[in-house]
Amino acid sequence: MGLFIQKIWLVLSHKSFLWILLFINLSGTVFGYDWYMWQLKITEPKFWIFVPDSPTASLFFTLAIIGWLIGRNFKLIEALALITLVKYGLWAVVMNLLTLVETGSIGWIGWMLIGSHFAMALQAVLYSPLYRFSFVHIAIAAVWTLHNDVIDYVYGQMPIYYDLMKHMDHIGYFTFWLSIACITLAYWVLKKRSNTVIW
Repeated sequence: MGLFIQKIWLVLSHKSFLWILLFINLSGTVFGYDWYMWQLKITEPKFWIFVPDSPTASLFFTLAIIGWLIGRNFKLIEALALITLVKYGLWAVVMNLLTLVETGSIGWIGWMLIGSHFAMALQAVLYSPLYRFSFVHIAIAAVWTLHNDVIDYVYGQMPIYYDLMKHMDHIGYFTFWLSIACITLAYWVLKKRSNTVIW
């Protein structure tokens, strides 16, 4: 089993594969920002940076990949990528499943969002062996992440899911603890790095 995992890792970490992953994440980031354009048009400019959560998370990962390709570690970006990719990846999966429960249908777009956002979270975890962030970087990323939650659920700038707006208080509570879990994950990755070679 260990040899099998090592072979998979050789593929995942190969520069050719990283270039493919860069293209996928860059394309997804552009698509994501375009997806949020309608909400940005009804949002005060001072909140713009906090609205497109998922594409900003994939932007962080895109920048991290660029760093790996040129032999560098953008440590704060890596911490932000891990925490926000897992958080917003899983968040979008849960929101679309809740929409399915609420409405009975989410169509192919909803299922596409579930698949793509789950992949976001998965890739963030798969590439944890390449992260070189420190506790300080995690702390800064944690402040960003929790501050974003305040902007979303205190100032009302969360991604709009019309069918779920009546549950927004509960969603805000869930999102806070999801943030805490993802910050804890980053700390676990930091601690585990000194005890393992690959995974």
